[in-house]
Amino acid sequence: MSETVGNDYVMDAKRDRLVITASALGTVFEWYDFYIYGVLAPIIGRTFFPTDNPTVELLYTLAGFAIGFAFRPIGAVLFGYLGDRLGRKYTFLATIVLMGLATAGVGLTPSAASIGIAAPIILIGLRIAQGLALGGEYGGAAIYVAEHAPPGNAAFIPVSSRRA
Repeated sequence: MSETVGNDYVMDAKRDRLVITASALGTVFEWYDFYIYGVLAPIIGRTFFPTDNPTVELLYTLAGFAIGFAFRPIGAVLFGYLGDRLGRKYTFLATIVLMGLATAGVGLTPSAASIGIAAPIILIGLRIAQGLALGGEYGGAAIYVAEHAPPGNAAFIPVSSRRA
């Protein structure tokens, strides 16, 4: 059901629900990847940063976790720029694909026992990609939702409201 609100905005409850749901699911997916990395930090440390000291392994793993967070602002700037140029929808999809590929890459990367120093280097590269994707997705999703709000209601979107 669509209705005109203001001069040129057409309220479409179905579209608005889809936008909000996609944005929320994208955000949950992106943060879930960071959550899993943190929960599995001791295992990741043993697998990618093997030393004789579990504390050092954990610290290396947490440094990799921090690198992902450090690249979030860069991802926000990069994907914000691309969103302005190419459109938020395509940029949003690109961040989700980038996060998915980087996360799959982390899962498919051989251990340090198999490929040596290349394993932690690959892991850190994939963490950088995850940080860029999260930075681009988080702000981009919020802006994408706000762009679908009626004029003057960017902070509150009456998705389920219908006028008789």
